[in-house]
Amino acid sequence: MNYTTEQLSNRITVQEYLRDYVDIEKFLECCKACPDYGKKWSCPPYDFDVKDYWNKFNYLYVIGTRIIIPEEETKCSHTQETLKGFLKNELSSEKKKLSIMMHSLEDKYPGSKSLSAGNCDYCKECLRLKGEPCCKPGQMRYSIESLGGNVGKTTKDLLGLELKWMTEGRMPEHFILVNGLLTTEDLGEKINVS
Repeated sequence: MNYTTEQLSNRITVQEYLRDYVDIEKFLECCKACPDYGKKWSCPPYDFDVKDYWNKFNYLYVIGTRIIIPEEETKCSHTQETLKGFLKNELSSEKKKLSIMMHSLEDKYPGSKSLSAGNCDYCKECLRLKGEPCCKPGQMRYSIESLGGNVGKTTKDLLGLELKWMTEGRMPEHFILVNGLLTTEDLGEKINVS
């Protein structure tokens, strides 16, 4: 399926983000409903204080990738296999590209830490299930939502877009993959995400 992408970004202080967008307890409850809860090192419960993690940084650069679905694809009905295939292949491919880009930004801005779009999928099976430490700690990253961030409100307020969802057999007009870059230094209003 053909689609195009658009990069969006915005900056907010961590203190403002904590005040206006983070509800650790509420989103921990959402995470508990996910089948990956407690099964991946990128997912809660954590062995650290989430608020302390946020407070190690001063700024959050919210980086959204809007995956724009052609209008003709949003108007026709698709099989479950087609929809699942899109999620597994195209969306997963975009997520991998973003992960590479986010690690590049970490290299470019020393002391920064990226936040992934969703949970970690570097390994076929996470070692957390075996009670072992992460085998790829240099690659694994937490997501905004796993740290209590309201991604829906974040995309609406900071990126100017509403999250859209698939409905029975229908593609939405867009998907948005939301990453973040936490920094101690102010990198300016916008960072180059291309």
